[in-house]
Amino acid sequence: MEALQDKVVGGSEAQPHAWPWQVSLQYRFLYFWYFHACGGSLVRRGWVMTAAHCVDTTKTWRVVLGDHNIYVSEGTEQAIAVSNFYVHPNWNPNSLANGYDIALLRLSFDATLNSYVQLASLPPFGQILPNNNPCYVTGWGYTQSGGQLSASLKQAYLPLVDYSTCSRSDWWGSTVKTTMVCAGGGSDSACQGDSGGPLNCQVNGRYYVHGVTSFVSALGCNTLRKPTVFTRVSAYTTWMEGVSTCRLLLANHRESLFARTNENCLSQNKCSFRFVAVGGTVFLVSVYQAEGLWCDSPSSPTTLIKVLTLNG
Repeated sequence: MEALQDKVVGGSEAQPHAWPWQVSLQYRFLYFWYFHACGGSLVRRGWVMTAAHCVDTTKTWRVVLGDHNIYVSEGTEQAIAVSNFYVHPNWNPNSLANGYDIALLRLSFDATLNSYVQLASLPPFGQILPNNNPCYVTGWGYTQSGGQLSASLKQAYLPLVDYSTCSRSDWWGSTVKTTMVCAGGGSDSACQGDSGGPLNCQVNGRYYVHGVTSFVSALGCNTLRKPTVFTRVSAYTTWMEGVSTCRLLLANHRESLFARTNENCLSQNKCSFRFVAVGGTVFLVSVYQAEGLWCDSPSSPTTLIKVLTLNG
């Protein structure tokens, strides 16, 4: 078992910007050069989801969005510095098999959404997809074991492998936990350099980032019955909401958390939320789009939001 750093073995070049939430996570070396180290997914305008084992706080990091060929400037890229790291508190870098290989990166300013940069859709909490559900892994990783980074974004079709199969003794056995998800196990896989990147799974005609690329077999990236293992995103959505939430300050209910994570809702002028404050009081909170955008701003992690309607 080894953590991934950068690879899609097999597969093919993706259509440019077909996966607009795909992120290249890069660290700085030699003053102004940056090196692609991991993938990631843009989950909110100011937040990127990646693998915990990708995070090295001793380095200077940036994310590049809207990219296809990482060695050529195409005019569609957005490069944004990472201002903070939030690694899952139970992550143990010395025990990859324990799970919790997930992290959120706070960006120094919000990404601009356009035809080349879009937010990833995340699955609902606890969702488990069936065996052979169609999924694609994407990244700029090495195209073969011991090879070089791919210049252009690649994709590989990896059907999902359910837990009952993946945890069999002749597959991954007890190494795989229920908070993980397996995909592939044949000639195509993810490898070094795709760590932290998305496993994009199709559900009802729409792609959701169901996994964060975590590890493969030490025997090789495309070893039979050793599918690529991903952190299952639906096991950690509550944790992510807690990290990236905005604090709603209500009279007599300070420090109550207001998790406003439905980005689709913000496409409307106003959204309403049922909010249970500390002590059990139920409020109906109406938030206008401008207020929601301000709440999401990196410069305003704590915001006073006007409560328009109260239902006790």
